[in-house]
Amino acid sequence: MPMIEVSGLVKEFRKPQVTAGRLAGVRQLWAPRRVVRAVDQVSFSVDRGEMVGYLGANGAGKSTTIKMLTGIVVPTSGTVRVDGVVPWAHRRKHAHNIGVVFGQKTQLWFDLPLRVSLETIRDLYRVGPAEYAARIDEFDEVLQIKDFLDTPIRSLSLGQRMRGDLAGAMLHRPQVLYLDEPTVGLDVVAKQALRDFIAEQNRVHATTVMITTHDMDDIEQLCRRIVMIDSGRVVYDGDLKTLKRRYLPFREVVITPAEGADPTSVRAEHADRTENSDGTISLRFDPERTSAAAVIAQATSVAEIADLHVNEPQLEDVVRLIYAEAER
Repeated sequence: MPMIEVSGLVKEFRKPQVTAGRLAGVRQLWAPRRVVRAVDQVSFSVDRGEMVGYLGANGAGKSTTIKMLTGIVVPTSGTVRVDGVVPWAHRRKHAHNIGVVFGQKTQLWFDLPLRVSLETIRDLYRVGPAEYAARIDEFDEVLQIKDFLDTPIRSLSLGQRMRGDLAGAMLHRPQVLYLDEPTVGLDVVAKQALRDFIAEQNRVHATTVMITTHDMDDIEQLCRRIVMIDSGRVVYDGDLKTLKRRYLPFREVVITPAEGADPTSVRAEHADRTENSDGTISLRFDPERTSAAAVIAQATSVAEIADLHVNEPQLEDVVRLIYAEAER
């Protein structure tokens, strides 16, 4: 049985018509309501131990879906089961089975040291002293949280706070972890620390992970599968490699000819050749017709090469193409 089962999920909000002029705020109290469908017939399932990227533009319905999966929001219609439990119907039981990190918000107490916040979470979830100490040691190996355990949350950097939030979310060893923009605003080092920790928890404890993010590096490093929504509807659900192959079915070898070499001789069969403004030569090819090794071998056999690298299609470019296609 899948860990997460979503079927026909719909969430509608009723919003007043915006009015202008004098007493606009008062008139809105009696203004007719319009129905906004934030999530529209979304269905998918996630297996135990799977890591899935849940992607979409701002306003696509990602966060609303996550809030329904956590039980914070009750759907208008449709069904959700997480490990056999309906989130909003059995909130206490469900809360013991999930961990949640919202990048824009914190579950930690702002004026208290991180240690006190974690100890409070420990007591809420009835984690034993020995288990708590072992988990803090485990988390510290990747997140280095012991360096700032006694620092108030308000004095932590954003990266430190996010590491503290992730430790708090995983302290009770949940089977499911929801991450909503977990690396937003973080520097490269902090992002990598969080990614390493998430991957480690998934590998060692088979934690099921759903992550929404605008940072495509998060998805490419952590997830093999993505579910993409647009205007509340699922537009793609499948393997990351298949998505790239479908929308960007090419690779590119970029070559820098050696000094004195004839750049016009740099070419290969089954590859489209482009001379770039920086003096490099791009050889674009379909991997179904030829391989990068074959292209490189042909190019280097006819000209002396100073440098070369292979460009793989980026998920960010794929997402841009999908949304451009949806707007047509």
